Amino acid sequence: MQAAVGELLEATARRFGTKCALVTPDRTLTFAELDRLATRFAAGVAAHGIRVGDRVTLWLENGWQWVVAYYGILRAGAVVHPANSLLTPSEVSFMMRDCGARLLVSRAAKTRVDTHRQLRIIGGDDDASVAGPSFDDLLDAGGTALHGWRAPPLEGSDLCAIFYTSGTTGYPKGAALRHQSLLMNVAMTALMHGLHATDTVVTALPCAHVYGNVALNSAIACGMTLVLLPRLEELAILEAVERHRATILQGVPAMYLALLNIADLERFDVRSLRLCTVGGQGMAVNRMQEVERRLRCPLIELWGMTEIAGLGATHPHNGPHNLGSIGIALPFTQIRIVDPADVRRDVPAGDAGEILVRGPHVMQGYFNRPKDTSDAIEPDGWLHSGDLARQDKIGYLYIIDRIKDVILSGGYTIYPAEIERVISEHPSVSAALVVPVSDELRGEIGKALVVLRPGATCAAEDVVRHCRERLAVYKIPRSIEFVSALPTGSTGKVLRRAVT
Repeated sequence: MQAAVGELLEATARRFGTKCALVTPDRTLTFAELDRLATRFAAGVAAHGIRVGDRVTLWLENGWQWVVAYYGILRAGAVVHPANSLLTPSEVSFMMRDCGARLLVSRAAKTRVDTHRQLRIIGGDDDASVAGPSFDDLLDAGGTALHGWRAPPLEGSDLCAIFYTSGTTGYPKGAALRHQSLLMNVAMTALMHGLHATDTVVTALPCAHVYGNVALNSAIACGMTLVLLPRLEELAILEAVERHRATILQGVPAMYLALLNIADLERFDVRSLRLCTVGGQGMAVNRMQEVERRLRCPLIELWGMTEIAGLGATHPHNGPHNLGSIGIALPFTQIRIVDPADVRRDVPAGDAGEILVRGPHVMQGYFNRPKDTSDAIEPDGWLHSGDLARQDKIGYLYIIDRIKDVILSGGYTIYPAEIERVISEHPSVSAALVVPVSDELRGEIGKALVVLRPGATCAAEDVVRHCRERLAVYKIPRSIEFVSALPTGSTGKVLRRAVT
């Protein structure tokens, strides 16, 4: 196993140089071509003053540029901060300030960001109104600087990436992941799913999310061909599987449900598929059975966390898989089901408890947040998941519910407190409460209960517009209900469960 994630691509390029590595709508690259571009990007980043340990924000949608920039940033010894392309400028600004990013890799249309004198790189179309080189300019600069540049040596214990996950305070927290965390997760995922250089994987998972990131790194590590789609479009997914004779399809429940809604799905030739994976939220067993029947291949459920760089449990590709179960712990991963009120006590098989995880892929901690870190990780290394689950007598795990009030919508994690904070910033709003509502396609969607200030008037459309300016589209509540008051306890704390 390599010492650093940036070495994955270089090692695979030596083995499979002329093999197709990446297919995107606008460009197809071999491993050798991808490796050369990543090296040029790394040299270009270094030429612009980025040094080992500097944080670089990567804010692009899925595509060949994302992949080149990702491996280039890591090869330069910098720490990558992947930002979901759906996030708003204000959300990205907060994260950049929080992690102290020195560089932003983004498209021209997305650079209305308070970078606080950070260097800016445009990752797409040129924009004369924004200072900084274009993506191609940076590659050219890297090509010029290559002759005198060498990739710095890194250790597995070095910080690799900061993936942000919102907290109950409503403000995102950066999970600081070491190189060894990502590499171990990739290696164990590849082992469990039997990934091989003969595989071709199709995915529209965002590379900026740990699930999509593991999909990317696994494909590169194993010499697979990755067909990377920019967004979830069900017809495009099926066409890609058919055209490229894909053997693996990866996604979230919303994607598979969308595929099931295609009446003539069977007209697509998907017989090449040997495995489908699903994660991000629960999915009804009868729908999973329908996926297996109509796609004619096994559907393997998995479970993971940002804080462990990806997967923590799944099913072995060559063993039994129980629909409705998230499988068993990955190799080198310890999982306990404990009493949420007393983490020292493991609950009996079949009883509900919180999942705790320990292993080499657990995060270093939340970046610059020692209190949050100590709350999440016990002194002996056990990480709290916040998920309730049960484990049967042979080790299979079953998610029951979430301890906290997370909303999982179409594979995205939504934290109500963040949305409530934004809604409450509206001048007409006194208080807000966001609760989950069941949705067949997305699993859950958010509903906002809003209390107006005395004498104030406000329409639901005004609240939605306010949110749209400040939140990613997937976080915006799908319905707004105005109420006179929110339920509270004796201390004045809002009782969310009195509504849900």
